Amino acid sequence: MKSLISRANRFVHSQFHAHWRTEPIKPGTVLYESFNGNGMLCNPEAIFRQLLATPDMRQLRHIWVLADLRQFRSTVAEFAGARNVTFVRYGTPSYYRALATSEYLINNATFPPQFSKRPGQTYLNTWHGTPLKRMGYDIDRGALGTANIIRNFVAADYLLAANPFMAELMYEKAYKLSGISRSLIIEEGYPRIDRQALDTDSVAAGRARLNSAGIPLGDRTIVLYAPTWKGASFARPEDDIDQLLDHIARLTAQIDTSKYVVLLKTHQIVHALARSRPELSRLLVPNNIPTNVVLGLTGVLITDYSSIFFDFLATGRPILFFTPDLADYSDSRGLYFEPEDWPGPVCRTTDELAVELAEILVTGTLPAGSAARYRTSQQEFCGQEDGRVSARIIDIVFRGNARRHHVRPAVSQNRPSILMYLGGMRSNGITTSALNLLNNIDHSRFDVSACFIQSKAPASIDNQLAINPAVRQFPRVGGMNGSALDQLARHLDFRRGRISRHQDQPTQKTLWDDEWTRCFGDSHFDFVVDFSGYGPFWAALLLHSPESIRSIWLHNDLAADAHRKITGKKRMLHSLTQIFTLYEQYDHLVSVSPTLSAINNRQLAPYAAPAKFTFALNTADAKQILSAASQDLRETTRNLETGITPDWVEVLLADDKTTNFVSVGRLSPEKNQARLIRAFNIVHTATPTTRLVLVGDGPLRGQLESLIRKLGLEESVILTGEIPNPYTVLAASDCFALSSNYEGQPMVILEALVLGLPIVTVEFESVKNALPPGFGLVVPQTDEDLAEGLNAFLTGEVPSGTFDHAAYTRLAVEQFYSAIGAARPEDLTQQM
Repeated sequence: MKSLISRANRFVHSQFHAHWRTEPIKPGTVLYESFNGNGMLCNPEAIFRQLLATPDMRQLRHIWVLADLRQFRSTVAEFAGARNVTFVRYGTPSYYRALATSEYLINNATFPPQFSKRPGQTYLNTWHGTPLKRMGYDIDRGALGTANIIRNFVAADYLLAANPFMAELMYEKAYKLSGISRSLIIEEGYPRIDRQALDTDSVAAGRARLNSAGIPLGDRTIVLYAPTWKGASFARPEDDIDQLLDHIARLTAQIDTSKYVVLLKTHQIVHALARSRPELSRLLVPNNIPTNVVLGLTGVLITDYSSIFFDFLATGRPILFFTPDLADYSDSRGLYFEPEDWPGPVCRTTDELAVELAEILVTGTLPAGSAARYRTSQQEFCGQEDGRVSARIIDIVFRGNARRHHVRPAVSQNRPSILMYLGGMRSNGITTSALNLLNNIDHSRFDVSACFIQSKAPASIDNQLAINPAVRQFPRVGGMNGSALDQLARHLDFRRGRISRHQDQPTQKTLWDDEWTRCFGDSHFDFVVDFSGYGPFWAALLLHSPESIRSIWLHNDLAADAHRKITGKKRMLHSLTQIFTLYEQYDHLVSVSPTLSAINNRQLAPYAAPAKFTFALNTADAKQILSAASQDLRETTRNLETGITPDWVEVLLADDKTTNFVSVGRLSPEKNQARLIRAFNIVHTATPTTRLVLVGDGPLRGQLESLIRKLGLEESVILTGEIPNPYTVLAASDCFALSSNYEGQPMVILEALVLGLPIVTVEFESVKNALPPGFGLVVPQTDEDLAEGLNAFLTGEVPSGTFDHAAYTRLAVEQFYSAIGAARPEDLTQQM
């Protein structure tokens, strides 16, 4: 029931959002959001207050996003009499109205997946701190969490950097914006740090706010303890409040509490946990008091890995680092600076911290070595912090005076850019081929991005993690914007065979153009590649890329695929026919072998001109294949939960003088494993010391199991199912066999060649492109002929040799460049 209500709410909100996205942008409106509405905070607040105080900006209307208007009622009350300031609750219809119609958008984190910047909107992303801990792709498995962040960054007109370090290391490198972002990077300091420069009245007002919040300051100096959040996910922070309480208690016990008070400032995402603890009622800094105001009141800062210390550097006051978990944190998250470079003493225990703090409180200064590092850090990270940063940001964003200030585009590496749609990221031949290609592309020559649907399936995540680290990722999150009627029209067009209306019908074109912008922001790519070639949605979406040469892959005899029956139905006929109608809008139709290109040219002639058809061989990642094949088969097949290895593993590894034939592929009609089983039965009857191993899964598994039982081969044919590392099975086998009715250029043949396995395959039209001369044996497509081929291996008559995979890969990659239009055919000829 809860799920149904949640879906209904999402639907209602999406319809409000779709409606307001059709309404005009409201000139002079500014929408502010901090940490998904967790208060009037950070850089957006500083810019907002400066705008209110700027005479030529009085015409602006300001809308603040808050997660809970009751929780932040003091903030709402502060502006109750201001006609130009309003508040909306995060995620409500009013929120999506403001998001869709405000002229200026200012956020210190990310707008939700539904957000897509409209023409006429200006988006400033300020982010929320200079990073000490690693970010984005610099974190182990970091690409898994970047999807919505990358979306927001490439949509932004301006990205705010507190200093050049943040601009280069975080934006351009850690989030891979160099070479693709069209945003302007502002290196003018951080507006929120302006608020730390407090005059006498501001100090009194700030201390009064803390006293009103139940924190009895008196005239004591504030020692602020501000640790970062811990945990595996930003959405699920670790509850370490008991540990923080213990640290504070130990520290307080060793200082003069008549002169000093230790206060706790938690990270935004931890504050709700801390607020629920009564023990912290007289220590916890409220979330509605700006952090930088509190820093302006603070005498000494104690932190760990939080970026808060970069802000505090501007005060010139002492910083202590308390890192009892330094080794674990550094190993798990990673740091951009080693502790010996930090601008203050680094303490591992509470006792050590208390000693350092006591000395600082007496002397008012840092030890000599720390003081030198402090001065160096101030120069590097606080060069623009003069108390007037907010005014400069307003001059840039609202007056358009970027040339007067430190504003620059993201670094362009002058490499042609490629965007590749990889498919569903399931473990299949297309995914393997795509991952291989991404490993073999010359990344010093091309800037490469990959897009795909973000999935929670373990196999898909594993494949995403296997993407070459040089590749920028655009996982698709969220869904297409648009009204229910427009979405219904889109689905009906597809069902009625009119997918081409994505370009022809104005409303539909707007829907698809908006989706491109939602997914890729203002990004432009020189070459756009649908490497999957099987998804109508993506085949249509990629045609909305601006100013690109577009290619789509044909991995198989697609006319045959369209008419292939799966469990009695032509399940791919409609979707493939829809894709065929889009071919005329693509520049290149790329098959995976010359013969297959000729087949597709012949079969699909009604849909595209002959000149569009070309080819590029699949690539093989020999290094990865050989490495994977060398792993222990027992370990790669062991169930991680039960610790049990399948029985068939020991059978396959037994030294019983049995010859093992192996085949790898989806258990589906076109692979025709039934023919291989029947052929093997003929061989096994004459030579019982033989075995057949079929790796893979699919819709025909039940039928194949019945055939195995019917032929009495239960002890001699192994169905492994889908396994994460099939190369260990190939390495444990003696001969590779393929019985497909048709193929493009089978990845499994390439993999068998790399591993040096003899190959027996039935004949299909493109087989001559799959097997190099002098390798393997090709036989007719009958049970008896395939059995003869298997017997030929037993008698040593199947030719094999050393496959020059390096030369093959070089040729295949250059063919890829030529096929997408990134190299001239004569360039390719010179390299062959």
